[in-house]
Amino acid sequence: MPENQNPNILQKIHNDNFKWNDIFIFPTLISLVLLLAGQILGQLGTVVFIPFLNNENYDYITITAQYFSFWGIWAAFLLYFLCKWNRPIYKALWTKCKGNNIVHLLLGLLIGFGTNAICILVAVLHKDIFIYYDSFQPLRVLLIFVCIFIQSSAEELMCRGFLYQRLRKSYRHPAVAIIGNAVLFGFLHIFNSGVTPLAIANIVLVGISYALFVYYCDSIWLPMAAHAAWNFTQNILFGLPNSGIVSPFSIFKLDAATAKDSFAYNVGFGVESTIVACVVLIICCVLTILWGEKYKKKPTDIWSE
Repeated sequence: MPENQNPNILQKIHNDNFKWNDIFIFPTLISLVLLLAGQILGQLGTVVFIPFLNNENYDYITITAQYFSFWGIWAAFLLYFLCKWNRPIYKALWTKCKGNNIVHLLLGLLIGFGTNAICILVAVLHKDIFIYYDSFQPLRVLLIFVCIFIQSSAEELMCRGFLYQRLRKSYRHPAVAIIGNAVLFGFLHIFNSGVTPLAIANIVLVGISYALFVYYCDSIWLPMAAHAAWNFTQNILFGLPNSGIVSPFSIFKLDAATAKDSFAYNVGFGVESTIVACVVLIICCVLTILWGEKYKKKPTDIWSE
């Protein structure tokens, strides 16, 4: 480009290696197509649970198989990454990114449990919900945790793995990738039972928060663990709705008949559709940004090689 020629708006927004198929809409549509393919494939894989199904464990097997079915999304995306132009994303999933380590995996579990537990604690203290102990079956709890990790990490693979990385490749400012993947994450939940505008806003905030983990901590393992711990805590540990879905199997049970709506709890969608969750998530985002900027943290550029 001649020195006296100013770059146009597209050149200002996009990176130098930008191609027409890097426009936001294309990787987003690819994400949705792969999601659909993964869901179909995942349902086929749930047949492994059929031999164990009986009247006594029907509810447990059903919810476990539902979470396990997300393995198909993993398979669909990993196969798509075999395409030459997507292969660098494999680096983001393993230890090429220095933040993908056991410390960040454990930190993610702690963050997911802690943030969700704070929301639940406020709802309990405000007397919006009453929770009572039901039972603890270690092997069943372990199996369903593994399946929840498959489900949560599959959503992270799609949003903070594929879409986030494709947008980071295409656009100069990281905010495009951080916010863009979060918008898709919110969209994926708009048809959930009991969903509200506040719930969608909070889910978008979750997406932004987890994308900030990827950006500043150079780790997708951290949000994968945080996502799994959040879902496990509210759905299996405390028996509350997880994005509107109530598990028939949990360690503690919710007395649904006495639950009431407030700033700390939503009867139809749980703590995810509350002002409390909104505040907790905003604080999480702010703290991550302050920490990352203070220590000048930057992610690995997987597209540079």
